[in-house]
Amino acid sequence: MNLPNKLTVLRVVLIPFYVAALLLDFPYHIFVAITFFSAAAITDWFDGKLARERGLVTNFGKFLDPLADKMLVMSALVCMTAVGWCDPVAVIIILAREFMVSGLRLVTAGEGIVVAAGMWGKAKTAFTLFAVIAIMTFEAFFGHSDTLYYVSELLVWISAVLTIISGGVYVKQYWAYIDPRK
Repeated sequence: MNLPNKLTVLRVVLIPFYVAALLLDFPYHIFVAITFFSAAAITDWFDGKLARERGLVTNFGKFLDPLADKMLVMSALVCMTAVGWCDPVAVIIILAREFMVSGLRLVTAGEGIVVAAGMWGKAKTAFTLFAVIAIMTFEAFFGHSDTLYYVSELLVWISAVLTIISGGVYVKQYWAYIDPRK
């Protein structure tokens, strides 16, 4: 297994540690959660960069990288909803888009087409990772408040809007594969 794929696997391995750190109440648990989540998010940047620069793109990486991204983001958003840091409606929109794009990837894969991450999908992922880290950081340093909740809501809803845009772009681009008239 090459280094980019090891980094992707590491991202998946870090997820349960992040979830436990966020949900279990112990001293500085949010800081521990931030550390695990940030480390996982950094692997997302490095694995793709290394794979492209060194010619190490593999089918395993094409499969696991977007899955690892979705697992990390979904875990974070569901946990943040569970602790009352963000609106479940925005999270449901984001999760629905993730399932839709995964289904689209399955359909196109059957036709031999790989749905690569586009500009909007990358922007959505990058902003959502930023939003999760920002929300956790605010909670760690300032504690939960009405003002913080509104800031968190704004960040999560920006992620939801980017999610809707990127999902629409994927559907438009690959409509021929899911057109119900065919």
